[in-house]
Amino acid sequence: MKKQLTAKKRGELLRLAKRPDRAIDLSDIPQIRELPSDAVIGRFYRPKKQSVTMRLDADVLAWLKASGDGYQTRVNTYLRQVMTKHRAS
Repeated sequence: MKKQLTAKKRGELLRLAKRPDRAIDLSDIPQIRELPSDAVIGRFYRPKKQSVTMRLDADVLAWLKASGDGYQTRVNTYLRQVMTKHRAS
């Protein structure tokens, strides 16, 4: 059963949403010192994919395919790492 927001509750949520982040008291939240071993960063992040045609050297393609299925995903991962590193510099 889906609950409806009352006008009072909606108003309260809107007022809270307008408050700056620095006004939020985080003192009672424990600090995360390390991620659990089964944590996956970006697990639910699914950027929009776009199909492209790309010409690669035969030896590069063979190397990518030699490590098994998912070579296109690996190409994307490698390119994302280069992009992230480039943006950071």
